[in-house]
Amino acid sequence: MAFLPSCAVKPEGPPPKAEHVLYEWHDQGGAGEVSVRINLTSQKAIVKRGERMIGWCFVATGKEGRGTPAGNYFVMEKIVDKHSNKYGWVSDELGSVTNPDANPSVPLKPGEQYNPAPMPYWQRLTSYGIGMHVGVIPQPGVPASHGCIRMPQDFAPLLYSVTKEGTLVKIMYGPEEPMIAWQ
Repeated sequence: MAFLPSCAVKPEGPPPKAEHVLYEWHDQGGAGEVSVRINLTSQKAIVKRGERMIGWCFVATGKEGRGTPAGNYFVMEKIVDKHSNKYGWVSDELGSVTNPDANPSVPLKPGEQYNPAPMPYWQRLTSYGIGMHVGVIPQPGVPASHGCIRMPQDFAPLLYSVTKEGTLVKIMYGPEEPMIAWQ
């Protein structure tokens, strides 16, 4: 009895875990004012130029007790390299994080330092510190922030490039907007 080698390849372990698509962007410029709609229920942002959808992304808004306020807002300020004046973390002299959710007034032990949280591509929406910026989205569809609207790292600069001070940002609860074909 002859044994012939098999053509099958032995798997090298489990298949890679599927990842969420965090955003899509299809802006070609053109006429129309840019506007943003943040849906607190679906944790998604829709960006339009006039009536055309030009992009969408998952967001992470305020978790329970620190909810992102619904309403109509306008971009008040834009800063590419902003750091929080309310939130950050504490690290020791070796750089190890000793307190991952600190504020500037937290007492420090010898050798520790407070590190303000980076908020790249900051777009302020309120006078009391709510805005849109790059941030971790640990679980798409689930609120996770201190109140700001966190956006994917590659999406936030795209949005930043098409908005201006005065851009309308509508934050609301409700059913998810249907994803329309790109125009």
